[in-house]
Amino acid sequence: QVQFVESGGGLVQAGGSLRLSCVASGTTFRWKDIGWYRQAPGKQRTLIVDVGSDGNTVYAESVKGRFTISRDNAKEVMYLQMNNLKPEDTGVYYCKYKWGPYWGQGTQVTVSS
Repeated sequence: QVQFVESGGGLVQAGGSLRLSCVASGTTFRWKDIGWYRQAPGKQRTLIVDVGSDGNTVYAESVKGRFTISRDNAKEVMYLQMNNLKPEDTGVYYCKYKWGPYWGQGTQVTVSS
């Protein structure tokens, strides 16, 4: 059973930073494309950044230059370093294999103005 456990969210002021972690289990992490998704209040869950098994990354315009995704294949962990946070970054952050159906429970990020 594929599982994800996200952590690292919290309440931060605008301009602050957070680092999210996603621990994956249940399949071969290193061969999977994986990404971070965000669900803002009242909105659909959307992909904001992903990293391929080859290390290539794709960022949404809204987070480009502020967020950095990384992965540690040996530990089967993915990270999201979020800098210069804005109130519009508020939401629940989830990780998921790009081509799979399983979701974690998410971690809440709240950015106050």
